[in-house]
Amino acid sequence: MRKLGAVAATGVVLALGLAAWTRQPPPPAQGGGTISGKVKFTGTKPVMPKIDMTEEPKCKAKYTAAPPTDEAVIVNANGTLADVFVYVKSGLPASYTAPAPAGPVTLDQDGCRYHPHVLGIQVGQALAIKNSDGILHNIKAKAKANRPFNISQPSVMTSSKTFDKPEVMVALECNVHGWMHAWLGVLPHSFFGVSGGDGSFTLKGLPPGTYTIEAWHEKYGTQTATVTVAGSETKTADFSFAAK
Repeated sequence: MRKLGAVAATGVVLALGLAAWTRQPPPPAQGGGTISGKVKFTGTKPVMPKIDMTEEPKCKAKYTAAPPTDEAVIVNANGTLADVFVYVKSGLPASYTAPAPAGPVTLDQDGCRYHPHVLGIQVGQALAIKNSDGILHNIKAKAKANRPFNISQPSVMTSSKTFDKPEVMVALECNVHGWMHAWLGVLPHSFFGVSGGDGSFTLKGLPPGTYTIEAWHEKYGTQTATVTVAGSETKTADFSFAAK
C-alpha cells in the first residue's frame, strides 16, 4: 500500500508539473482607456516636387489622373497632417509585456511607391515586404538599434523580416528608385497609430495610467503630450505642426 501511495503521489506531482509547463503566460494587462486626437497643420501648405517615373513606364502608367509627388508632407483637405506616427513613448508598467501578433504587417511596393508610407510594427512581428510591380526593387532598412538589411526583389514576390528591438523610426528606401522612401516604427506594445486622411489617430485598450504620447513626423520632428486615463474613459490629445 505504501508503494501504491508513493506512485499515486508521484503521478500527482508529474501532472501538476506538466500543467505548469504547458500553461501559457498570462496576457498583458489591458484596459478600456482610449486616447484619440488629430494632428493639425498651420501655415502655408508646401508644394511637393513631382516624381519623374519615365525610367519605369510600368509604374508611370499607374498614375493617369496626375503625376505622383513626393510624400514627405501630406496636408489633408481639412488642414490636418497625414502620416504622423503617434505612440505611447512611456507610462506603461515596467512589467508590461505584449506578445507579437501572429499575423504580419504588409509593406507593398506598388507603382514604385511604398504603401503605406508610414507604418508601425511590434517587436518580433513579421514584416511582409511585397513587390507588386514585378520589376526590380531593392529595399534597404537603415536601422540602428536593429540589424540593417538589404533585400533584392527582381519580380513579384514577398520577403519577410522581423525586428528584435524597439526603434522609432527605421528609414526604408529603394536602392533602385531614389524617390521611394518609407518609415517604420518598431515598438514592444500595440499602442501606436498613424494619422490618416482626416488627420486623426486612436490608441485603444490602455491600462489606467499617465502616459507620454509622442507624435513623430519625418520633416517636422516630434511633439509630446502627457495624458492620464482611468477606467474606460476617452481622453483627447491633439498635436499641431507648423510649416517651415
